Order: sequence, then structure tokens, then C-alpha cells
Amino acid sequence: MADEKVLIVDDDPAIRKLLTKVVENNGFKSMTAANGQEAVALAQNRKFDLILLDIMMNGVDDGFDAIRNLRATGNDIPIVILSGRTEDFDTLYGLDIGADDYITKPFNPVVLGAKIKALIRRNKKAAYNAHNFITAGPFRYSNMTLEFFKNEQLIPLSSKENVMMKLFISNVGRVFTKEQLYELVWGNSIVDENAIMVYISHLRNKIEDNPKSPRYIKTVWGLGYKFTVNEGE
Repeated sequence: MADEKVLIVDDDPAIRKLLTKVVENNGFKSMTAANGQEAVALAQNRKFDLILLDIMMNGVDDGFDAIRNLRATGNDIPIVILSGRTEDFDTLYGLDIGADDYITKPFNPVVLGAKIKALIRRNKKAAYNAHNFITAGPFRYSNMTLEFFKNEQLIPLSSKENVMMKLFISNVGRVFTKEQLYELVWGNSIVDENAIMVYISHLRNKIEDNPKSPRYIKTVWGLGYKFTVNEGE
């Protein structure tokens, strides 16, 4: 059985039992809660990879409250809402306040199992990328391999260029003085302005579409340099 764990939230014991079977048949661990309040408490104190959440519990919209409470605290666990109601409003409202997907009762166990697998896989990939890659515009830097890409094309960098580029992509929009660059990249507070200019020129030649009119590594006159990207690029 995989290490991923799914929290099942439904006020009907029979549904909880059925959902547990679906979850575990797909290779995941499970835990159950009978209402939204219990679910929120569990999610705040334990690690789950996905929540299956009934909307209507104990005659009230308890599931909606649970979603709002979880998202308000910054909890981004993927949530699949389960609803016995067929009105589009319920589904759209649930998605609007933070749910990731939905399925209506009665549900097809095969379809539900596929949704669970897809959401957990997608969330783990996003978490992996967030931890292992720094991205900005068309650029991506791998913390694991120390490789730098533009539009998914590898751009070879020297060791000093690599350190400088990681510094820039980790601090988009921040102005670095020449003194700061020399200390952070070379580990020396004695500034060699010519060395900095040479490496800036090398980087521009490698990443800019037009090095003579740079759009990414920009000179801030009288101060130093900054790395910028356009939103949506």
C-alpha cells in the first residue's frame, strides 16, 4: 500500500465504508470523519494527500464550511466534493471556494478511483517542482542538477554564471549592487567591476533574445543590476 493517505468525510457510515473500500482498493491509506468540524481538526493536525468531502452532512452545508475553514488557514490539500444534489450551483460554489474536483452520488467507484489517483499525482508533481525548481517567466533552474533552462532548452553556464543566475532567478525584481554581487558570487567584498560587467555580458549573450537591448538582466544606472520577467510570459 502506498504512503499517501486520504481523509474521507461523510455523515453516513455506509458511505464512509464504501469510500474506504474504494480508496484502499486503489492503494491508498484512509482515515474517516463524520462531519466537517472533525475533518478540519484532523487536517490541521495530520498530513493527508487528498480529502473526499460530502457537502450536505447532518442536514446542513457542513462541507462548504469545512472547505472555507481549510482554505482560510492556508491548507491546500486537494479536495474532491461529494454531492447527492445535482444542481450546478452546488458544484460551482464548491469549486469556487476552493474544492479541486467533484463527483455526484451515486458515484462510479472506478471513476472516483481515477480522480483520486489523478489529483494525488498532480499535487505531488506540483509539490516536487516547487521544492526542486525555481521558475520565472520562460526560465527554470534545477536545485538538484544545478541546470538552467530557457523555454525548456538547457543553457550551459560556467560555475560563476550559475551562481549569479540562481541569485537572479531567486530574486526577481530585486536590485543588486555591484558590491552585493561580488560578495555573493565571488565571496569577496573587494569589488572588481570589470569582472562583474564581463559576467553580466556573458549571461546576456546566453539568455537574451537581443543582448544589446536586454529585457531580463537590466542595468539600474547608479545602483547595479536586476533580473525581470513579464507576468504571463
